[in-house]
Amino acid sequence: MAGPHAIRARLRRASVAAMDRERKLSRAGQRGPVGMGGGTTMKDEELIAAAREAAANAYAPYSDYPVGAALRFADGAIVTGTNIENASYGLSLCAETLAVAKALAEGRRGGLEAVAVTGPAGKGGDAPITPCGRCRQVLNEIAQLGATDPAILCVGAHEVMELRLSDLLPHGFGPAH
Repeated sequence: MAGPHAIRARLRRASVAAMDRERKLSRAGQRGPVGMGGGTTMKDEELIAAAREAAANAYAPYSDYPVGAALRFADGAIVTGTNIENASYGLSLCAETLAVAKALAEGRRGGLEAVAVTGPAGKGGDAPITPCGRCRQVLNEIAQLGATDPAILCVGAHEVMELRLSDLLPHGFGPAH
């Protein structure tokens, strides 16, 4: 539904293999120019890599859909989370919710600048994955504590879609209410 507030999204296209090559070069101490392109910064690429690494630790025996999330704060800290499923589906935890819970447990109360969310390659048509409604609300809570509107990097197999949290959750309810 298009309305007066059109969603502003920026798509970044590049192969995941290219980004993985850059990560290997960076670990070897060599930095190449390869990346997601289209304006992705090195900070964003590091955040995406952290989300991918978190997804590797997912406990997703029921959906077989590992998700990783990484939150970047103003001080440069990155806090990650992954989905943890439960046989009683309603008790499962999404990656973003787990990352926010970890951040709050560490005493973080604001300063959220960006979030990266990744899903498994080869599933969902390789499209960028976006936070579910519950996770949007949970992210909004920690963002409002610091009066920020963080970038949400929705990562797919071949592109990254960047949105603002306010685009994903317009008129969000939070601690300011």
